[in-house]
Amino acid sequence: MNQSTLAAQIVRLGRELGFADVGIADINLSAEAHGFQAWIAAGWHGDMEYMARHGEKRWRPDELEPGTQSVICVLLDYLSTDTEQAEANLANGERAYVSRYAVGRDYHKVLRNRLQRFADAINERIARHEFRVFTDSAPVLEIPLAVKAGLGWRGKHTLLLNRDRGSLFFLGEIYTSLSLSAAPATQTEHCGSCSACIDICPTRAIVAPHRLDARRCVSYLTIEHKGAIPIEFRRAIGNRVYGCDDCQLVCPWNKFAKRAATPDFQARHSLDDISLVALFDWDEAQFLSHTEGSAIRRIGHERWLRNIAVALGNAPTTQAIIDALRARQHHASALVREHVEWALTQHTSPAPDA
Repeated sequence: MNQSTLAAQIVRLGRELGFADVGIADINLSAEAHGFQAWIAAGWHGDMEYMARHGEKRWRPDELEPGTQSVICVLLDYLSTDTEQAEANLANGERAYVSRYAVGRDYHKVLRNRLQRFADAINERIARHEFRVFTDSAPVLEIPLAVKAGLGWRGKHTLLLNRDRGSLFFLGEIYTSLSLSAAPATQTEHCGSCSACIDICPTRAIVAPHRLDARRCVSYLTIEHKGAIPIEFRRAIGNRVYGCDDCQLVCPWNKFAKRAATPDFQARHSLDDISLVALFDWDEAQFLSHTEGSAIRRIGHERWLRNIAVALGNAPTTQAIIDALRARQHHASALVREHVEWALTQHTSPAPDA
């Protein structure tokens, strides 16, 4: 079987197994090395020290996984509600906004299991191969690989854009020992003069087209950053308690976003539309219970409360919000206490202590 036929059969199989799209990339990523190294040298990765590890393995897939000859790339839609509902939730200062990718089950587990089944099915139905599956879990340059696989182009917000489904999908990869014909780059860049994603960013983290200073990004600040959220960004965070979707919600291409066909990505515990006060009331046991199998659990209860405290500080002044904050004023964590005190100062007329 020649490389083109083999690749076509694998792409067809992946689509049959439920992936939104599938493509094949070669492993020559040397053109990405300079840009990535410059991003690290500028310190724009912030606390994400793992981004600086692993040397050249990011742009040399065969060093990360010896024997790799090709990369099978996949897309899997995750949107569980209409973008209009997400925008309405974001606009309501008393509601919590959780990034749409995180309202359901942890995509790492869901997508990794699906990729494993796909790779096993290739063994059983098409050709024997050695493989390793990835989904945002190793030094893999996912977006450049997806671009090479013909699945889209890199938007000005640095995310992958696809003409048929926008950007609200997960990426996954199978590093394979099969030598496959790479897909032609069928999707050229279609951002044109649009700067909507740059203009909407609440903290101005997109400093130029295709250039993101992660240290300013709300997703970084609420998920990756372990310490106090810099005061200069707190007001801009608004009601975003885990991640941020602004640059995606405003993108014209996301009018083509597809609803997830995967039940695992449906919202759990009303995380797609729940009040800040209700979330702030979760004790650690409730947090662990409600985030079981969720990507949110990785930040822990302390940072969860830190994030919600900031959002409560940005919320309209109501007695319920003031009472919720005061209930955490003497929390065991100094990190939580400091953010609670900041939040209370944002409400100009707090009621006197009982």
